[in-house]
Amino acid sequence: MLDELDALRQAIQSGDYAQALALIDELDEMSRDDKINKIASYMRVLLIHLIKQAAEKRTTRSWTSSVKIALSQIAKSNKRRKSGGYYLDDDSLVLALAETWPDALELAALEAFEGMYTALQLAALVQRDELLASALAQIKHTQQA
Repeated sequence: MLDELDALRQAIQSGDYAQALALIDELDEMSRDDKINKIASYMRVLLIHLIKQAAEKRTTRSWTSSVKIALSQIAKSNKRRKSGGYYLDDDSLVLALAETWPDALELAALEAFEGMYTALQLAALVQRDELLASALAQIKHTQQA
């Protein structure tokens, strides 16, 4: 990113505004990618705990706290501060949750039932579509709060 900023500075100083605009677009895309990666990371934590809760049919204070924090961080990271709106709209949230599911399931399998099930076995114990819909509803509710 520092290289891009230096190149942007040089493009502006030399009057190459087409190059400067291209660099601004690239920086904007890099920033957006970083935001989406951060959101996906919190989604992974959210899904891990929702999977464990659904599979084990119980919760702990720690899991509940992790869910709450993950939701808060997703809402915070997804919010565009100056222009309003969100980085990921509802359709993009659905897609990001689906893309995050396999990793979350793999990690949840290591933790749920003390790791006695594989990810495939754990998947059979939960309703994927219902969990993803619940996660989305909780994210949207937290964003609106």
